[in-house]
Amino acid sequence: QVQLVESGEGLVQAGGSLRLSCTASGISIRFRGMGWYRQAPGKQRELVARISRTGDTRYVDSVKGRFTISRDNAQSTVYLQMNSLKPEDTAVYYCSAENLYSDDVDYWGQGTQVTVSS
Repeated sequence: QVQLVESGEGLVQAGGSLRLSCTASGISIRFRGMGWYRQAPGKQRELVARISRTGDTRYVDSVKGRFTISRDNAQSTVYLQMNSLKPEDTAVYYCSAENLYSDDVDYWGQGTQVTVSS
């Protein structure tokens, strides 16, 4: 059974930091692109950050310079370091694991809540 388990949820003040973790079981992430998405109330889910199997990264413009995605293949874990958080970063954050042969998402985590107060 494949599971992506996120942790690190929290409530922080604007300007603060959080680190989210996503640990996979039942699959190897070594050859998969991995991503973090978020969905705020009343909005569509959006891709926040993605890291390819070779370590290339990309970010949505709104988080560039503030968020960093990284991966530890040996620990089957992907991280999202979030600094200088803003109230508009408030959302449920989801980890994703992509297909081995494309960037389609094969697996999702259950989501973890991040709330940033002003």
